[in-house]
Amino acid sequence: MRDPLSKVITTIEPSGIRKFFDIVSEMEDAISLGVGEPDFDTPWHIRDEGIYSLEKGRTFYTSNAGLKELKIEIAGYMNRKYSLTYDYNKEILVTVGGSEAIDIAMRAMLDPGDEVLIPQPSYVSYEPCCVLANGTPVIIELQDKNEFRLTAEELEAAVTPKTKLLVLPYPNNPTGAIMEKKDLEAVAEVIKKHDLFVLSDEIYSELTYQTDHVSIASLPGMWERTIVINGFSKSHAMTGWRLGYACGPKVILEQMLKIHQFAIMCAPTTSQYAAVEAMKNGDGDVAMMREEYNGRRRYVLKRFRDMGLSCFEPFGAFYAFPCISEFGMSSDDFASELLNAKKVAVVPGTAFGRSGEGFIRISYAYSLEDLKEALDRVQEFVEELREKR
Repeated sequence: MRDPLSKVITTIEPSGIRKFFDIVSEMEDAISLGVGEPDFDTPWHIRDEGIYSLEKGRTFYTSNAGLKELKIEIAGYMNRKYSLTYDYNKEILVTVGGSEAIDIAMRAMLDPGDEVLIPQPSYVSYEPCCVLANGTPVIIELQDKNEFRLTAEELEAAVTPKTKLLVLPYPNNPTGAIMEKKDLEAVAEVIKKHDLFVLSDEIYSELTYQTDHVSIASLPGMWERTIVINGFSKSHAMTGWRLGYACGPKVILEQMLKIHQFAIMCAPTTSQYAAVEAMKNGDGDVAMMREEYNGRRRYVLKRFRDMGLSCFEPFGAFYAFPCISEFGMSSDDFASELLNAKKVAVVPGTAFGRSGEGFIRISYAYSLEDLKEALDRVQEFVEELREKR
């Protein structure tokens, strides 16, 4: 029988995150610090609006691009938060999570042979989505000494005549790194010099702890060459609602909409009504969660310092990326042995790219009680490793 599978899909590895998540789900008394998901319930007033929409029988398709009221709210949010102006009717598309927006943006923009610059460590979907869109991923390996920020020099060195798109994943998963305005300004000059486009994944934009988030699309000459990806999963604790959005120039958005129409039809109706409420009245919820994450962030960093693990200070998202290279183990081996010995699940840095070797990702989207117990076990493990040397 002929091979039923695409040669492209068989070259793509499954997510490295899921391996440890699946193991820990079957392990009694295990604690997971591996999942990038808020531990907060979706705020009640947002859930209530979703329930109300069901009670009122609002169970039909919306417009392919999304509920008009929601797109208007998104446009207002982008303007008041990030000084970005979008036409709700032509330049905003509501998607099934930010992940769909990433996928269809690449499919709308790439031709075979087009190169996509992907800074790593970064979210696991960028490289596979590029390959599935017939693009050629080109990895920029970020460095701990730069706090995993993308520098203009690194970008310039990676550009070739085939380069078309840069993925800009900040605030960053898994490192927690951010790009400040001065960093973005330097990168923007290289982008304009080489006439590149940008896919700016800003899903963690509400979770910054040093300075307010700046979108590269707000810089001079960048709006027309940037697709901004965002959503409700991280900021409003709405992961299971599966709702995101893309904002950008009409010429790109209308092609993304075609793919969305044929593949999805529209984002979930109930989720869209709930998201309208989130946009209108959710700022206080976001501020409360951000403050709680910040407290956990400071606690986690102190614990790493106390146990002698090197970790640069992350100012975004809800992850820390400590260095474990002193033990002479691969990140995968460290995570596996920690799980087996102490029943604590973390994610090896290599799940996010080769440059993640020597690091592990720890999520602090957990209660302080869980973090304390888990980090007590990590400290025991680290001390035992040092005693063996």
